[in-house]
Amino acid sequence: MAEESIFQQLSLANSIGLILLGCLVFILVIVALIWLKNKLTRPELYGMTREQVEKRWKQIVSTSKMNGDMGLKLSIIEADNLLDAALKSLVMPGETLGERLKVACYKYPRLKNVWWAHKLRNNLVHDHSFQIRSGEAKRALGEFEKALRELKVL
Repeated sequence: MAEESIFQQLSLANSIGLILLGCLVFILVIVALIWLKNKLTRPELYGMTREQVEKRWKQIVSTSKMNGDMGLKLSIIEADNLLDAALKSLVMPGETLGERLKVACYKYPRLKNVWWAHKLRNNLVHDHSFQIRSGEAKRALGEFEKALRELKVL
């Protein structure tokens, strides 16, 4: 009788262990499938790599922190250039960043949010008396970063 009770307890412990192992394997399979899906759905870049995009983005962030207002202005211009280069690498048609953004917004609707930052960059480049506040510059850089992430290049 005591032997039967021990065997039942061992059998129950083995069953619980197998259930936990099965759950762990299931979770690992799900994580692997999600990773594989993200890896396979990233668009192909032509003319630049994701590592180059990431390196340039880190330089832009560094510039924005180092040189006061001038650094913020330069970082916005560079972020705009990086977005343009990324869209070109994704083979988005158009002669200008604005034209490429219009096309890209059909495939990536969230890119509409970066228009404000692009217009801010245009004001910086075309109006030399244009003054920018630190908060605006940081918001613009945030929008450029979101756009690059939306494109899955950063």
